[in-house]
Amino acid sequence: MISKLPNVQTTIFTVMSKMAADYNALNLSQGFPNFESDPILMEAVSKAMKDGFNQYAPMQGDLELRECISEKMETLYAKKYHPAKEITITAGATQAIFTAIAATIHKGDEVIVFAPAYDCYEPAIELFGGITKPIQLRPPLYQPDWNEVEITISEKTKMIIINSPHNPSGMIFSEKDVLHLQQIVEKHDLLVISDEVYEHIIFDGEIHQSVAKFEALSQRTFITASFGKTFHNTGWKMGYCVAPEALMKEFQKVHQYNVFSVNHPMQKGLAAYLQDPKPYLALPHFYQQKRDSFLNLIKDSRFKFLPSAGTYFQLLDYSEITSENDIAFAERLTKEYQLATIPTSVFNKNKEDFKQLRVCFAKTEETLQQAATILNQI
Repeated sequence: MISKLPNVQTTIFTVMSKMAADYNALNLSQGFPNFESDPILMEAVSKAMKDGFNQYAPMQGDLELRECISEKMETLYAKKYHPAKEITITAGATQAIFTAIAATIHKGDEVIVFAPAYDCYEPAIELFGGITKPIQLRPPLYQPDWNEVEITISEKTKMIIINSPHNPSGMIFSEKDVLHLQQIVEKHDLLVISDEVYEHIIFDGEIHQSVAKFEALSQRTFITASFGKTFHNTGWKMGYCVAPEALMKEFQKVHQYNVFSVNHPMQKGLAAYLQDPKPYLALPHFYQQKRDSFLNLIKDSRFKFLPSAGTYFQLLDYSEITSENDIAFAERLTKEYQLATIPTSVFNKNKEDFKQLRVCFAKTEETLQQAATILNQI
């Protein structure tokens, strides 16, 4: 058989998490919290099960949950998405991204992504015959160069994928960035996927510049989001996509034959839980405390860092410690120091190595203290 994805290997997240288990290492690699979700939310899901919501949900998702999402988008970003026509509940944001690509990308279409890029983008583009055109963001700020974007666009360019807050760098798009994007996509008649899974995890008083806030841009964009990232339950694989009606019709054509519908009692539980906005509005303070505590613990280490502006990830520059490539250093940290991290070169254009590791600080205080003790010894 001829593989449709001949260059795709096991993800670095799977590799490093397995290595963490094999060497009994603290796992700061894969991006998931090691603390529990809110008991109130879990009880709401349990109640939905007991109340009989255990069969298929509507293909588009539970209407009450879609109404909650519509209200949240309007409250936060002053943009109204119609619950019945412009919102779909998905099996996580990765499925939403895959579905948006499947619905729009044809053979030969070019898609611009910003590297380092979440590793689900390129395989999905390739699977449908598209061509990924990476634009490398560079440390320490990882800010996009919009002139380079303009130069990269060709007559074959169909889409730009953005991610803010950005995994793995922690960079956030400014209002100026999004206005640049809006001008470019209007000029060249492009579509956009805006990966906004960390929309509520943003620090230092900054405001998330959702594409939904920019009217012309929103009319060309699939916005994807994640309940798992927001409510500390990544294993539930619950997300959603919002888009203008014409784009959502195409999205749902693929969605209905891919997963059809997703976990019904979880949707009911989330709809009940979202009646109170305080849990997600409290996330910036909650995670900034973790970021600041962790960085304070390692401030005297040999690692260099610029505090993450968003997400629950932090980049650590180890260039003053060793000249090893980041994959070799990450493996050695796991084996010799029992600390698992993510080498970032795997997400870069041509695997360029900036001597940086990504760590996840969505962990308990005890775990972060243990990790800091190890990092301070290196």
